[in-house]
Amino acid sequence: MSVHERHTDEEPKQEMDAASAEEQEAASEPAPEVDIQDADGADGRIAELTKLADENQQRYLRAQADFDNFRRRTAKEREELAQYASMKLVGQLLPVVDNFGRAIEAAKAGGDVESFSKGVEMIFRQLEGVLEAEGLKPMNAVGQPFNPDFHQAIMQVESDEHEEGIVVEEVQQGFMLKDKVLRPAMVKVSG
Repeated sequence: MSVHERHTDEEPKQEMDAASAEEQEAASEPAPEVDIQDADGADGRIAELTKLADENQQRYLRAQADFDNFRRRTAKEREELAQYASMKLVGQLLPVVDNFGRAIEAAKAGGDVESFSKGVEMIFRQLEGVLEAEGLKPMNAVGQPFNPDFHQAIMQVESDEHEEGIVVEEVQQGFMLKDKVLRPAMVKVSG
């Protein structure tokens, strides 16, 4: 062996001896003391965070229960609203029904035809008033250009006084309920 070879073999051995010496020194040194106050502080912090987590869990569960109750309550209210939506309108129509009953009794008793006719006309106006208050409006179709959104053409007729595509006659009146077509008008259109 050459001197150079012997030197390189000894270098790793010396490094290993130095490392083991450091380990032995570290083992012989006393372990660092843990500050008891720090440990108590950490335990206190853990307890505080655990308590906060429990409180948040309880808040979450209460909020979830409140939401479930709200959902059930609104579903019940929606169901009742759909079931009794026409209650107001029916209540307003009851006086009209009462008046029709009185008119029928008067006709059976053989009353005056003219007064019976006036009575029925008054009842009809009362009915129109109730429906108008609910947003029902009759359409005026005659003389208007045909519009398939508002009119239902049942016949095309020849007309000298109207140009093509104009409503010349209304067979059945159409109605709007607020802004929507409730029933399109049945019309005859000039061809």
